[in-house]
Amino acid sequence: MAGEIKGFNIRVYALIINKEKQILLSDEFQLGMKMTKFPGGGLKAGEGTIDCLKREAMEEFGQEIEVLDHYYTLDYFQPSIFYSEYQLISIYYKAQFTEKIKFEVSERPFDIPELKNGSISFRWKSLTKLKEEDMTLPVDKKVVRMLNVSD
Repeated sequence: MAGEIKGFNIRVYALIINKEKQILLSDEFQLGMKMTKFPGGGLKAGEGTIDCLKREAMEEFGQEIEVLDHYYTLDYFQPSIFYSEYQLISIYYKAQFTEKIKFEVSERPFDIPELKNGSISFRWKSLTKLKEEDMTLPVDKKVVRMLNVSD
């Protein structure tokens, strides 16, 4: 398998849990597909992982986050779902907002007026009700299992 891999797809995600023990989910339409995932995105060359997450927060939320602790880094081989010739490396951090949320949070999944590439909506989901099946990406499913055991 390693001979087929051209490089790495490094993704950095925020696990943002509010006082009500709800976690922030991102419902997105990307590459012609609806997906539910944790907020975050791709690391750019020359960028640190925390800087990446702070940049992604500004792009997605329009406001800053504080990165608290490293939570998990993918520790097994996983090809990237969308680019199978790349090996996925996903890094998760616990984070929080530095001020009151200024962006819209929906009550329902995919509360997006028009599904087009890059469309995104956010919602809170109770940690006690969060299930692997809620998530689209395989590594997010593993993180949900970890959250349900540890938090």
